[in-house]
Amino acid sequence: MASALRMPGVSADSEEAVLVEWSVSTGASIGEGDAVAVVETEKANVDIVADAAGTVWRLLAEPGESVVVGNPIAVVLAAGEGDDAGEALLTSLGLGEDEKTASDPDAPDSAPAPDTAPAGEPVAAPASSASAPSPAGEGRRLFASPLVRRLAHEAGVSLESVPGSGPHGRVVKRDLEKLLAASATPLPSTPPPAAPTPASAAVTEAAPAEEGDIPHTRMRRAIAGALTASKQQSPHFYLSRSVRMDALLDLRATINAASTTRVSVNDFIVKAIADAFVAVPEANVMWLPDAVRPLSSIDVSVAIGSEKGLVTPVVRDVDRLRLTEVSKRVRDYVARADEGRLRQEDLEGGAFTVSNLGMFGVEEFSAIINPPQVGILAVGAVVETPVVEQGRIVPARVMKVTASFDHRPIDGVLGARWLAAFAAALENPYTLLA
Repeated sequence: MASALRMPGVSADSEEAVLVEWSVSTGASIGEGDAVAVVETEKANVDIVADAAGTVWRLLAEPGESVVVGNPIAVVLAAGEGDDAGEALLTSLGLGEDEKTASDPDAPDSAPAPDTAPAGEPVAAPASSASAPSPAGEGRRLFASPLVRRLAHEAGVSLESVPGSGPHGRVVKRDLEKLLAASATPLPSTPPPAAPTPASAAVTEAAPAEEGDIPHTRMRRAIAGALTASKQQSPHFYLSRSVRMDALLDLRATINAASTTRVSVNDFIVKAIADAFVAVPEANVMWLPDAVRPLSSIDVSVAIGSEKGLVTPVVRDVDRLRLTEVSKRVRDYVARADEGRLRQEDLEGGAFTVSNLGMFGVEEFSAIINPPQVGILAVGAVVETPVVEQGRIVPARVMKVTASFDHRPIDGVLGARWLAAFAAALENPYTLLA
């Protein structure tokens, strides 16, 4: 039986998502669980998988289009079904023959401008008349997605003047871009900005928009919003400590010489964070408006500066994992982050994050807590340092760390106990192999 592939709820706080790209094309055979498209949320690019096997009959959304969660984005035919089954499904979905995508969330509820149609209704024109459109109101059916209709409306262009190059004469984004380029009219990419408030007006006057400006991505906006809220709402306090790393570095060299799975200093750090929470379980909590919630598992987020932006996937149940298992999971996250293939569930949860800039030569820094977590550990480089040992100055390999804690659930003494347990685990690294 023909079925509609719908935009899933990829994020708990998102009502829509942007379709980044299709991984399949019309006519492709797919199996249940196959990745068919990539969508962008505020936190990550997420694969959409097919919930049934079949053949892709029609794609109902274009790359770059924002689609409301739950709206159909493709039609999939079961084995042996033909065009009639697909057309019947479109009709049952209220899409008819216009191949239109999900209703445009930006479409107004009131009567539309003459060159547009109400949400849920096509702008009509037959495919045969796409290259020589007739006047509106004479029964023609103009195929165009809500995205194209909105952009045309913002640019003040009648879609009836745009020759469609898509299937059945459908007007697609490139058609509109071509027409506007010929008339030297820029294609609007964002709605006109609202009148600035006094606070934002000063920023606008000091930094007017320039041609080389790079627009914010959804992920960058989400990062900026979350961290700004964290600094404003979470009372940060900071504890720093120097950790002797000689024994750990020697142990790491021994493991990597004998094992096919190489481990990093950061893998030891993730394990030591878990050991500290085992030793000081009252720090493994989450702050809620009306309570402090103890967490039943020890999950550590790892900050990854990927090609797609900063992400913090969660390594779960770290206290139950072997060191080599931690290494494999972190490496998998790094690879998938660079490819934009992290799933939403990879980014949710955890009480604590580790941010390591030591590989860049940074010796010491402090980090902003990733809400709703209660802490983050900033890790610097390992540096050869002279230290006093039994009255003698000797060389040592030392790493500086700074823990940022939310002072609402974690007080100074509790944070100090946790940091002492963390340092003890690193300075006695064989305990991390148990």
